Amino acid sequence: MIELRGVGKSFGSKRAVDGLDLTVRPGELFAFLGPNGAGKTTTIKMICGLLSPSQGEVLVGGHPAGSEGARRLLGYVPDQPYLYDKLTGREFLRFIVEMYGVGRAAGAARIEEMIDTFEMAEFIDDLCEGYSQGMKQRVVFASALVHEPKVLVVDEPLVGLDPRSARIVKNMFVSQARAGATVLMSIHLLGIAEELADVIGIVDRGKMLAVGTLDELRAESRHGGSLEDLFLKLTDHDVPRAVSSVARARLEPTP
Repeated sequence: MIELRGVGKSFGSKRAVDGLDLTVRPGELFAFLGPNGAGKTTTIKMICGLLSPSQGEVLVGGHPAGSEGARRLLGYVPDQPYLYDKLTGREFLRFIVEMYGVGRAAGAARIEEMIDTFEMAEFIDDLCEGYSQGMKQRVVFASALVHEPKVLVVDEPLVGLDPRSARIVKNMFVSQARAGATVLMSIHLLGIAEELADVIGIVDRGKMLAVGTLDELRAESRHGGSLEDLFLKLTDHDVPRAVSSVARARLEPTP
């Protein structure tokens, strides 16, 4: 699972994340929502060990974020896909498999499974420098899953994907969570969050404002509208806000 306890991150005088508490459990598909500059990407980078918190604790599967134990459990898809231009997609996946120490036969089988899952057979043996944005994104997703991670963290997953590729990726999120993985996705498309997420967290100015199922958030706010309506209400800076009671209950430390 993913656990953040009192996590803060500052860049000079700017407070990007401010006392953030968050728990994402195994088998849970968690949508991490917030306006631009709310602290979502900074939080994700701390979970993945790319940034160190200024305060607090970040754990992945019980291991400190960035440790060897945490890295082996984690699959990460950044908001901008990066591949090695002079490798083919297949060569890139082989590199990832070898980096995680997956055996040759098992690695080859997993690569073929990813090629089939993300429908990449037509281009996987071409150099990555010729790939479209959507092709790159599919290879990056495959690279995040090829070692069968227990925790999947994704930042803006549908950028650059055509409708068919987007459907493949959405199905993958659900199947990973139902297989017991912990899935956290940061996304601006509120309709996708409403469609897929088991639990939704809304963050603004580095603080968690609300956490719960869509029904729980509606009941808490006494508002029966869409997730978009709830999101806009909670992130309206002209309205006094406090962390909801649903959020407080869900953010209590796991026994």
